[in-house]
Amino acid sequence: MKPKRNYLLLVLKGIGMGAADVIPGVSGGTIAFITGIYEELIRSIRSFDLTAVRMLLRLDLRGFWRHVDGGFLFSVLAGIAVSIFSLAKLMKYLLDEHPIFVWSFFFGLIIASSWLVAREVKRWNAGTIVALAAGAVAAFAITVLSPAATPDTWWFVMLSGAVAVCAMILPGISGAFILLLLGKYAYIIGAVSTFDLPVLLLFVVGAVVGIVSFSHLLSWLLAKYHGMTVALLTGFMVGSLNKIWPWKEVLETYRDSHGVAQPLVERNILPGAYPAVHGGEPASLGWAILFMAVGFLLIWGIDRGAAVLKRRRGELQNNRTER
Repeated sequence: MKPKRNYLLLVLKGIGMGAADVIPGVSGGTIAFITGIYEELIRSIRSFDLTAVRMLLRLDLRGFWRHVDGGFLFSVLAGIAVSIFSLAKLMKYLLDEHPIFVWSFFFGLIIASSWLVAREVKRWNAGTIVALAAGAVAAFAITVLSPAATPDTWWFVMLSGAVAVCAMILPGISGAFILLLLGKYAYIIGAVSTFDLPVLLLFVVGAVVGIVSFSHLLSWLLAKYHGMTVALLTGFMVGSLNKIWPWKEVLETYRDSHGVAQPLVERNILPGAYPAVHGGEPASLGWAILFMAVGFLLIWGIDRGAAVLKRRRGELQNNRTER
């Protein structure tokens, strides 16, 4: 018998994923891994197969809901949607007003997450080390690519949705940053803010096709080559730290949907060089280290709390068995 689920907790985890996905540089997949729902999420998305289609055609809605684990998936997706359409504004404010603190927090969070995910690799060998290095190099390369000018045609909007949503479920690779590289971040964010339904529908259709297709591949890799796949995902997270470094110099900007200049191409600089580049604005190194520590300890605390709850559940089950 399946344990009773806390759907409110699943919604909160979805909110965390949504908040991460709107930030160019942070991945919702990372949050899914941190909160322990990553593999279940991939399995649930993968279940949208021919069997699910047949159930829908027969109007077997109850069977379809069970097949795709609808309660789990709906709760997570509801949290993501709530976050994108509400918390996104708060995250944008924080990034505009306190960028060093936000990036420092996520920097510490992802360092801790990389360490925790790496522990899932049961045996380190040449294959897993190569996978780790390949993931780190790939993610680093993606973070230094320059955004491109691309068309606003229907097929490219769908393609952008498919590619970006695949990145969103990969730890360490930001879907929002992929949209920046494709030249579609401002366009899609503008469509969200103005609720441009035709553009949003094209993007969602592309996203659905992309995530269902990609989840089959990812689920197969996790089942057949779990250690190497987790090592690769760990590498993605490590490589993404280049994008999340708190101290940056803006080299190029773009205009968002409100005509406000936003960073487009940046390079990392040392804290000591930050005041000179930013007109005397302090680097806030002490506060940055504090926020990094908060991010790290938050993940460490979640992990310790989950371990304690798991141990207590095991003890309760043992006691029931003995009785």
